[in-house]
Amino acid sequence: MMKVYNTLTRRIEDLVPLKDNEIRLYTCGPTVYNYAHIGNFRAYTFEDILRRVVKFNGMKIRQVMNLTDVDDKTIRGANAAGIALADYTKTYKDAFFEDLRKLNVEPAEVYPAATDHIPEMIALVKKLMDRGIAYQSDDRSVYFKVREFPGYGRLAHIDFDHQRTGARCASDEYDKENVGDFALWKAWEPSDGPVGWDSPWGRGRPGWHIECSAMSMKYLGETFDLHTGGIDNLFPHHENEIAQAEAATGREFVRTWMHCAHLRVNGEKMSKSLGNFFTLRDLIEKGWSGREIRYVLINAHYRTGLNFAFDALEDARRSLARIDACVEKATDGDTPDWAKKRLDDFAAAVSDDLNIPKAFAALFELVRETNGKGGAGVLPVFKRMDEVLGVIFFGNEKKEVAVPAEIQAMLDRRAEARKAKDWAESDRLRDAIAAAGWLVKDSRDGQSVTKK
Repeated sequence: MMKVYNTLTRRIEDLVPLKDNEIRLYTCGPTVYNYAHIGNFRAYTFEDILRRVVKFNGMKIRQVMNLTDVDDKTIRGANAAGIALADYTKTYKDAFFEDLRKLNVEPAEVYPAATDHIPEMIALVKKLMDRGIAYQSDDRSVYFKVREFPGYGRLAHIDFDHQRTGARCASDEYDKENVGDFALWKAWEPSDGPVGWDSPWGRGRPGWHIECSAMSMKYLGETFDLHTGGIDNLFPHHENEIAQAEAATGREFVRTWMHCAHLRVNGEKMSKSLGNFFTLRDLIEKGWSGREIRYVLINAHYRTGLNFAFDALEDARRSLARIDACVEKATDGDTPDWAKKRLDDFAAAVSDDLNIPKAFAALFELVRETNGKGGAGVLPVFKRMDEVLGVIFFGNEKKEVAVPAEIQAMLDRRAEARKAKDWAESDRLRDAIAAAGWLVKDSRDGQSVTKK
C-alpha cells in the first residue's frame, strides 16, 4: 500500500484511488514568463517521482499540469518586449518542455494553457456570483468573499483571529499577512495593453487562482484524488483554489494535498544578487548533464529542504559512474533471492511517502552485492528500480554529457582553423580543450569530443 503525507490533514495516509484504480493528479505548472530555475524543477522532479511511484504500485494515473500563460508577470513581460502575449510565452513554453526532456520527466497526460480556457473560467466566476460569494467592486474587478466561505484557511492552518483581513488582494501573489478578498476576474487596465477578454463584468482577464480551479475540474472532475506543488503555493494559491471550487460545487475539491520543501543553493536562498540563481540551461552550459542534475534534485526527501551545491553534482557524477559500471555486468535470467530482497527494500521505501534516500540506499546495496556476487539475473531489478528513479543507463543508450559553452566555442574556433589549414592553431586549441578535461577526435565526418 502506498502511503503519503497529506498536507490537509497533517497525517500519513494510504493513497487509494477514488475510482477505477486511477489516481487523478493535478500539478501546478510553470508561469511562462521566463526560463524555469532549478527551484522550480525541484517541484517538477518530485511530482515525476510521485507519478512513477503510483504506476510502480500498479495504479493508473491521469496527470494534468497547467501552463500559466496569462498573469501579472507574463503581461508585463510581453508588453515590455512589445510582442503579443502568445508569442512571448511560446518561447518559455518550448524551453520548459525541452528542460523536462533533459531531466527525463515523464510527460503529463494534459498540459492545459490558461489562455485556452477563458470560457471555463468565466463560467466558474459566474457560478460564484450567482451564489452570492463573489461580487464586483468599485474597481470593476470581481472578488471572492473570503469571510463567507466556512473553512477558509484550513489547508494553510491560518488563524483568522490573528490575521489582518478585509482588504482586497488584487495582485496575483501576496503574503499570509494580507488575507482578504482575492480577485477572480481582473478589470482591464491600460497597463494590460492588448491583453484582455470580454466577460459579463466587462473586459479583463482571470485572476491567477481561478485558472487552476477551472482547468483541474474540467479535466479531472469536481472531486479528484491528489493535488501537488511547492510549499510556496500552499498559501494563497492552493487555499484559494479550494475556496473557489468548493463554493461553486458544494463538494470536496481534492482528497489529498502534497507539497515539497524549498531548494537552497549552497545553503542560501536562491537569488540573482547572490550569484546563485541557476536555470537548467545554466548548469548544462557548465558541463553538467540532465541526468546528473536530476540525481541531485530527487536524492532528498521531498518534505525536507534540499541544498543544491556543485559538490553534490560531483558526487552525482561519481555515483552514476559507479552504477553504470555495475549495470554493465548485470544480465537477464532468474533473479537471485538477495537481489529480490533489495527490490523489496526499494519498493517499501518509495511506497513510504516517497522515501527516495532510503530507496537509493537499497540501490547501492544492490550495486555492492552485484559487484561481489555477480550480475546474473540482476538486470531486471535495476530496470524495475529505474522505473521510479529515471537515472540509470542500459545497454546502448546514449550517455548524455553536455558540452560546456566555452568548450564548444573552442571547438568551433578549431574547426575554422582546420578549414583554413592553420594546423598550429588547431593543435593549440586541441591541447587547451584537453587541459579542460575533454578529448578531441578527428574523422572524415569532422571532430567529436568526449569527456575524459
